[in-house]
Amino acid sequence: MKKSFKSVAIILCAAVIMTLCLSGCGSSGEKTTIRVYNWGEYIADDVIEQFEEETGIRVEYDTYNDNESLYAKIKKAGSDSYDVIVPSDYMVKKMIDEDMLAPLNFDNIPNFENIDPQFKNLSFDPENMYSVPYLTDMVGILYNIDETGKELTGFKDLFDPAYARKVCMLDSIRDAIGLTLKMLGYSMNDTNPEHIAEARDMLLEQKPNVLAYGTDELAPKVMSGAAAMAMVYLGEGITAIEEQPENMRFVIPEEGTNRAIDNLVILKTSKNKDAAEQFINFMLRPEIAVKNSIETGYSTPNMAAKELLPDEIKNDPNRYPPAEILEKCEIYETLPADNTDFIDAWNMVKAK
Repeated sequence: MKKSFKSVAIILCAAVIMTLCLSGCGSSGEKTTIRVYNWGEYIADDVIEQFEEETGIRVEYDTYNDNESLYAKIKKAGSDSYDVIVPSDYMVKKMIDEDMLAPLNFDNIPNFENIDPQFKNLSFDPENMYSVPYLTDMVGILYNIDETGKELTGFKDLFDPAYARKVCMLDSIRDAIGLTLKMLGYSMNDTNPEHIAEARDMLLEQKPNVLAYGTDELAPKVMSGAAAMAMVYLGEGITAIEEQPENMRFVIPEEGTNRAIDNLVILKTSKNKDAAEQFINFMLRPEIAVKNSIETGYSTPNMAAKELLPDEIKNDPNRYPPAEILEKCEIYETLPADNTDFIDAWNMVKAK
């Protein structure tokens, strides 16, 4: 039977409303859900909620403390895993080599144009097929000037016997051993067994100084005065000196340090790749990248976002170090498959 124009209009309107209601939903009418696995305290408080409200895509969000635990969990989970994860440079390379990541469709990520060219096409993903820079990080020393009584300058201060039971160290095989290698004058990517043994022995000698190994809980120990200093990631250091400017200090070590680039990637097993790419594109929006950078204390590789930062942040030499500091820094490389020297050294340090 021929429908009237009015009837057709009503049907068309209903179809449009139904389409809008199903945006972000699967064929069953249920919301699409993506699972995101990120470092702890590494996103602004309301970003996930804003993404969900704008897209209708639901986000399940979990956190981890280091690249190695991220890798272990993904390997164990298999196909029942996450969609978006945030590994660092060397772990991106490892996952690419093991065919764990999905190539990105950059037609769905137009905000990639906001990324500073210096952070594109790096050695861990030379064609930028799999990864998008999220935030950048460095390991430095947070210290309580009331406890140290002097300004600190480098990693060597963590080994000063004057600070017995007053030092906190990152519970990270790459950071603890790698940056001890750096302090000894070697590359933090050095795999020479003799040099690794030298770093191990230094860390063993340091044990009387060590109050705790950890991650996010280290900065509060320094802020409370329980520890005099701690090896911390940039964001923890920046947040601490903002909260307690009267006695908190943060320094990028004079020996140089790591220059970590944490990246948004999609696992090959993801069943919601388009939605995951929407999430990555959202995270690259300048106003979202600014919010994440300011609230976490980490540096943004997003040029458009950096332009929006307040001058006191943009010009902070800890967040955006000058060339003479960056020349001493390195990006972690993927360790060879047979990396038992690193593992055995770290196990010995932690066991004592």
